[in-house]
Amino acid sequence: MNVVERRKTWFTLSLIIIIAGLLAMPIFSMMGQGALNWDIEFKGGTEMHINFGQQYGTTFNNDDIREVIKQVTGQAGPQIQKVVGAQEAVIKMQSIDGDKRDELFNALQTKFDLQKDDLLNIADVSATISTEMQVTAIMAVLVASLAILIYVAFRFHDYRAGVSAVLALVHDVLIMLAVYSILRIPVNNSFIAAMLTIVGYSINDTIIVFDRIRENKKVAKRGDLPGMINRSVNQTLNRSINTSITTLVTIAALYIVGVQSIKEFALPLMVGIVSGTYSSIFIASPLWYVFKSKEEAKYAKA
Repeated sequence: MNVVERRKTWFTLSLIIIIAGLLAMPIFSMMGQGALNWDIEFKGGTEMHINFGQQYGTTFNNDDIREVIKQVTGQAGPQIQKVVGAQEAVIKMQSIDGDKRDELFNALQTKFDLQKDDLLNIADVSATISTEMQVTAIMAVLVASLAILIYVAFRFHDYRAGVSAVLALVHDVLIMLAVYSILRIPVNNSFIAAMLTIVGYSINDTIIVFDRIRENKKVAKRGDLPGMINRSVNQTLNRSINTSITTLVTIAALYIVGVQSIKEFALPLMVGIVSGTYSSIFIASPLWYVFKSKEEAKYAKA
């Protein structure tokens, strides 16, 4: 596979996805839906505590409640937690006004044969992820990226390798952000966990490719930089793809059989794994070639 020669194709494909995601944010914002689908952890919401007791001859499950909420409010990802030892549930969703609250409870009454006093409590709840925590999470990613840049530059004796690795991580983060924006996946605690997981997964693949480049560089012919990079990528290609496939199979199983909260984490994680593998093969190495070849051309001209 000639990765270096087709580098503009790989770069263009990534740019199209990233730009689509970035454009989707202001478009959804102008439509009144918000740039991202912020979940209640980030922006607060409405909490309902309802008794679904069996004294009325009914039982309940989370999927049935979720379906009613989606029909009434249009929200696909409410948080539903059963109360241990009781036929009760605490439902958390994005904020709804008084009329919509009455409409929702009336729909639940009809579905589950409830009484008026089965609505134990309803109230607004504040965001659980503060601005300070959001800033801390961003700082953690920035510090991790700086540490990765220093480590890769030191290990491979080439700062360009460190810059290429970090830019590949930025690529993966932007791809994930595009997926959250376009598919309107709720941005909650899982968002931070998914981002950090993908950063760690992606850099692992990138370092393996760069390590093979370092080994091949010792025996490569002078002036054969593209060929050396292509050989290195092809030598690690099967390992990268096989590792990604086995990981994807496991996460896909979680997505298929998991509850809604698991699916909201598994879907972006699958996208992130594909993006991480793609960036390690088609972004990081060609970027290193671009930086390296420009410097060599400058020295040759001098």
